[in-house]
Amino acid sequence: MNLYRQFRMILMLWVTACSVASSAEKMPPNILFIFSDDHAYQAISAYNDPRKLLETPNIDRIGKEGMLFHRCLVPNSICGPSRAVVMTGKYNHLNGFVNNSNCTFDGTQQTFPKLMQAAGYQTAIIGKWHLGSNPTGFDYWHILPGQGVYYNPPMIEMGVTKKQQGYVTDIITDETLKWLKNRDKTKPFLMMCQHKAPHREWEPPLRYLNHDGGRKYEEPATLFDDYENRGFAVKDQDMTLEKTITPKDMKLVTPPQLNDAQRAEWEAYYGPRNEAFLKEKPQGKDLVRWRYQRYMHDYLACVKAVDENVGRLLKYLEDEGLADNTIVVYSSDQGFYLGEHGWFDKRWAFEESIRAPLLIRWPGIAKPGTSSKEIVSNLDFAETFLDAAGLPIPADMQGHSLKPVLQGQTPADWRKSFYYHYYEFPEPHHVRPHYGVITDRYKLLHFYAPDVDYWELYDHEKDPNELRSFYGDPDYTKVTDELKTEVQRLRVELKVPEKEDPSMYGGRAQGKKKQTPAAE
Repeated sequence: MNLYRQFRMILMLWVTACSVASSAEKMPPNILFIFSDDHAYQAISAYNDPRKLLETPNIDRIGKEGMLFHRCLVPNSICGPSRAVVMTGKYNHLNGFVNNSNCTFDGTQQTFPKLMQAAGYQTAIIGKWHLGSNPTGFDYWHILPGQGVYYNPPMIEMGVTKKQQGYVTDIITDETLKWLKNRDKTKPFLMMCQHKAPHREWEPPLRYLNHDGGRKYEEPATLFDDYENRGFAVKDQDMTLEKTITPKDMKLVTPPQLNDAQRAEWEAYYGPRNEAFLKEKPQGKDLVRWRYQRYMHDYLACVKAVDENVGRLLKYLEDEGLADNTIVVYSSDQGFYLGEHGWFDKRWAFEESIRAPLLIRWPGIAKPGTSSKEIVSNLDFAETFLDAAGLPIPADMQGHSLKPVLQGQTPADWRKSFYYHYYEFPEPHHVRPHYGVITDRYKLLHFYAPDVDYWELYDHEKDPNELRSFYGDPDYTKVTDELKTEVQRLRVELKVPEKEDPSMYGGRAQGKKKQTPAAE
């Protein structure tokens, strides 16, 4: 009888263990969404920029173990609006967050974290939020106020502000790992780990102040673009290394947030180099070249820290046995200029600005080492995450799940054209509002406000650096007519209003306080 009871107990334990294992196998995948700010695809080694600016082995690894996307386009190339698109799966004219100047995100509207939370996911966001209101749809939130700062940043944890010591990229990862370790392990999770870096003013971590050993970076071919063969808007912008960059950007001013020990190390590096610059007093093109080199050193050091911290997160997933059931996404809110056309910043529908990095590792779905040139977008993220969770995609969302693309089974009706719309003017960079349509080869753009009204046409095949508008060229009449028809079709399909309220532009034009460059 004792043997029977022992056998029965062992059998029951075995059945229970099998049941637990079966439940674990059926658990929807976890999602780790790693989102940086202003991270140019050119500064990710997987994208093979000819300048070979930096090695990013940890970010690259996500693509090597999943899929690398070459044409991830954003609907509005600016920080806050891009984040609102991610949250809602809708264009900014529908989610209400069209610019950084005078918009606050309506947290009562439908978002994908709310839908996942209601379905049993644990949801958390840590890092940069930049949408004005408090996050909703999250079990836990711990965010930077506004843009945040690089050193010793104040952060708001569930409504309570506290100052944290250290470097912001490390802190955001520390807090992400802390939450992951303390989460309810019986539920799947959605973790949105959102970095400030490498946003302006590109303040490097102390450990990487000499990361490149004084390397001389290859200049982009268009560093001294004269802006000919294009319209007035391109000539009239204010985002150049020549005229717009500030002493603070160039580290000629020490960041005020540093503590005494940090300041000593910072000034030991920058002090002698700044003295040499001030003594030499470069002018003209030599000054632009010096600024480009300083910009690359600082920006890439920030990226290096992001990559290092991505590695920490990937290691945690491995160590905890979570890697096989966790989707890992790396992206940024838009692209960024690294000296191309003499620029920094973003905003334009041109390639370096509109094109965001995107790498996705989805075990069992994305074949390792694959890539895609399909036109995808951050507009698709919400739908992809809902699809992964086995949840229905609301009909009013405007993107599409990337799952079939990741599986190598792109639907026949996948988008062949993409609508873009930028609003903010005149501050901070004087880029005029424009909208247009982008295909694999062409861009047709309409610059329309407040004091311009003209079209431009770009041919990426003949002019990959986008140095010439072909609009009005007789050889492009047919293409132009077809694209005008397509952009109007997209505006109707996407419910773009024919007339805009000028307040959508934001900036000083509407009587708003001028933003400082750091508040972009």
